[in-house]
Amino acid sequence: MSVIKSTSYSVYVGEKSLDALNAFLKKASYTHYFLLCDEHTFEHCLPTLLFNCPILNEAEIIELESGEQHKNMETCMQVWGALTDAGADKKSLLLNLGGGVITDLGGFVASTFKRGIDFVNIPTTLLSMVDASVGGKTGVDFEDIKNHIGTTYEPKGVFVNPVFLESLSERHVRNGYAEVVKIAIIADAEFWNDIKQSDTTAHFYSEELITHAIELKNTIVKKDLHENDLRKSLNFGHSVGHALESALLKQKKDILHGEAVAFGIIIESIIAHRLKLIGKKDLNEICGYIDAIYPKIKLSAETKKLLFEYIFHDKKNEDGLLNFALPDGVGKYRLQSGITEEQISEALAMY
Repeated sequence: MSVIKSTSYSVYVGEKSLDALNAFLKKASYTHYFLLCDEHTFEHCLPTLLFNCPILNEAEIIELESGEQHKNMETCMQVWGALTDAGADKKSLLLNLGGGVITDLGGFVASTFKRGIDFVNIPTTLLSMVDASVGGKTGVDFEDIKNHIGTTYEPKGVFVNPVFLESLSERHVRNGYAEVVKIAIIADAEFWNDIKQSDTTAHFYSEELITHAIELKNTIVKKDLHENDLRKSLNFGHSVGHALESALLKQKKDILHGEAVAFGIIIESIIAHRLKLIGKKDLNEICGYIDAIYPKIKLSAETKKLLFEYIFHDKKNEDGLLNFALPDGVGKYRLQSGITEEQISEALAMY
């Protein structure tokens, strides 16, 4: 098992991570335990968790419907209500067992309930393991804008058990892998050179790969917890990706976060190339690799219109200017201010 020290907590990676959780629970003095999950993690992951951590057999289980469409204030109100009805107090612990929706929403609920209660994340998808569960960002979508309402509130621990990934479909493994590709391109050229040789899902979720991706993100977060500068690099692919995701969800079309981010990586890499931040060879390698893993996304006129509307709500924008986190050569990044609609339109046309 690997133990990664973050700012105020540790991330435990490996099959022994649930032993670490069990030890944490035995040492703690919480009055109540609450387990937040969805129908999938209730069926596939909860039995393993309860077997390894028998103290949680008495926990109150709060089950939500899965899907990004439920990551909103209405669902938060349901969870706050369930906590209140069950007598949760300031010494309660919320355990988030699930993917990015569960860890994002659960962290936000914990950060606001009675002005903050403790929580831990037990990620069950590749996306939540390498990205969503680590770093202390919590949040929900508002008026179809991704993560528009949220807090920075760190967990008491993150317990990553790769065994949970065995229940995922190939599509959902690819979904999480987009975040691995993102961080390799902007933070570790050697890691990028390693992963771009792999194009099958069997290679996408090794414990070694998961650990290294978490270590890269953790290094950035420890230097810039509140996203004043360096942490903005983690938004590479997300300015366009989040906008596309919001646009398609608004139209009730099927899209996963990682698929939208993969699209965003291509579009934003094209912009980086046009700005002479990366060369043609790097651009071709990035686009070719993404195309080999993710399906092409066809944009209707309505989708393009909505995409531009949502881009202007991106959290990095300042004073009406679009700010993109772009690769500045592979393994580095630049926060580029003043990206224009024309530049985005040209990149979309090239795509």
